[in-house]
Amino acid sequence: MRLAELSERSGVPTATIKYYLRERLLPPGTRVTATQSEYGEEHLRRLRLVRALIQVGRMPVATAREVLAATDDETLDQNTRLGAAVWALPHGPEPDEDDPATAAARRQVDALLERLEWHHCRRYGATSPAYGMLIAAVASLARLGYPHETDHLLLHARLASELSVADLDLVETYETPSERIEAAVALTVLYEPVFQSLRRLAQTEESNRRYGRE
Repeated sequence: MRLAELSERSGVPTATIKYYLRERLLPPGTRVTATQSEYGEEHLRRLRLVRALIQVGRMPVATAREVLAATDDETLDQNTRLGAAVWALPHGPEPDEDDPATAAARRQVDALLERLEWHHCRRYGATSPAYGMLIAAVASLARLGYPHETDHLLLHARLASELSVADLDLVETYETPSERIEAAVALTVLYEPVFQSLRRLAQTEESNRRYGRE
């Protein structure tokens, strides 16, 4: 397909597609003349991922380029590619190592991972942005006097484990390894606001069940 058709089918303006091409977020098409190129289904798929990263994930172009580079690195196995791509996604604040609550939170998180038998996370956790985010979150709970003990965190962790199974089951419906990696990254970005919204709606429903009046 030509650029105009790619724009029509993707819903992305041609000027934006040209910008993505210049920024190396989208691979070049196959040159057919001095001024025109052909694009395929892989370009449509990549445009969906780029839009998820930049428009939904509000990711800077430079960061999106890092995520896509990890996604495209075929020298890595699928698990490593997925991990590298997801780790490149924007994350929350790093733990404040000067905060006395941080050391206690790290012990709490390690105890949680041990209870869950998430041995891979225990082994490589120190390099994971998500591990740091969790420590920072638990430190904030402790600092402000809210429940943060392992038993309070276990339910959330087990629900997250169930969600991860559903996520990867969905990813495996895609045919090729590259499609699966792209889908995993896009769905990580796109489903996080879905989960947050559903949780808040569920809280509203449960609050009404407990405290509301007909």
